[in-house]
Amino acid sequence: MKSPCREDSMDRKRQFVRILIADDHPIFRIGLRKVLEFQKDFRVVGEAANGAEAVKLANQLKPDVLLLDLDMPNVSGLEALRELRASSSACRTVLIAAAIEKEEILTAMKLGARGVLLKEQPAELLINCIRSLMSDQFWIGQDSASDLVEAIRALESRTEEISDIQRLGLTARERQIVAAILSGHTNQDIAQEFSISKETVKSHLSNIFDKLGVSNRLELALFAIHHQLGPEELGPRPGKSSVSP
Repeated sequence: MKSPCREDSMDRKRQFVRILIADDHPIFRIGLRKVLEFQKDFRVVGEAANGAEAVKLANQLKPDVLLLDLDMPNVSGLEALRELRASSSACRTVLIAAAIEKEEILTAMKLGARGVLLKEQPAELLINCIRSLMSDQFWIGQDSASDLVEAIRALESRTEEISDIQRLGLTARERQIVAAILSGHTNQDIAQEFSISKETVKSHLSNIFDKLGVSNRLELALFAIHHQLGPEELGPRPGKSSVSP
């Protein structure tokens, strides 16, 4: 039986693109693996079911590319990026999301991500994305590099007033989940619309409750009414991404 170190050495000698997949949905990981294995020069070297595992395996296996889900329980994709930057990981990271806002893209790029893709995008874009990263380029959805630069400059130069909900410290995803709850969606509805697990929804709710100082959905609704926060003020409804595919 070949050792992981020997396989790693052989992969690099043959110039395989070594890829680590991190997503909390087993079916999605299986689908990604199958898509990637159609490319003769791609090799999936590992899979992680959460952000903590992704960081551990990235440091251990040292892949060329990490496909990292934005929404995972316990340690999110952005938190995993922070840890990878702290460990000086050299892998090229692609953040994969069901929905993402430009502020999150900016944060991800600042934390070292080299690409961002939506889960609804076709498989050939993923292949093109990986090959672009291996050529030392960046990849954001279907936007060109110049559009990305302009978007980042616009986001960084924003000094306008911050909304009440942003002052409360909610992330874009947390705002979307609050909006979904105020619209009457159940945890199962939210999980399906955003293509995340129910455990991830519960993790987001726990963070939301802690930040807003409430303990259940009723108190959350009353808080929103008191602060005049409706679904439209909080952001896109479930299933509506703010980044064009």
